[in-house]
Amino acid sequence: MELVALKYIAAGLGAGLVVLGAGFGLGKIGTAALEGSARQPGAAGDLRTTMIIIAALLEGAAMLGLVICLLTMVMK
Repeated sequence: MELVALKYIAAGLGAGLVVLGAGFGLGKIGTAALEGSARQPGAAGDLRTTMIIIAALLEGAAMLGLVICLLTMVMK
């Protein structure tokens, strides 16, 4: 294989791992928030706010990872 082909494979695998990690992270956040609000219904509003903030930060990190993978693909 040529070096160019390996670069495309690495960028694809990296992007896939970033998306998988973000998906698992969002699932864990949702699970923890639902369990917390089931245990203490009065704190559901605070948990929801915290969950949304953490999910937004996680999505931002995932987007950054995807951009880095795509940049490695187009750089020479």
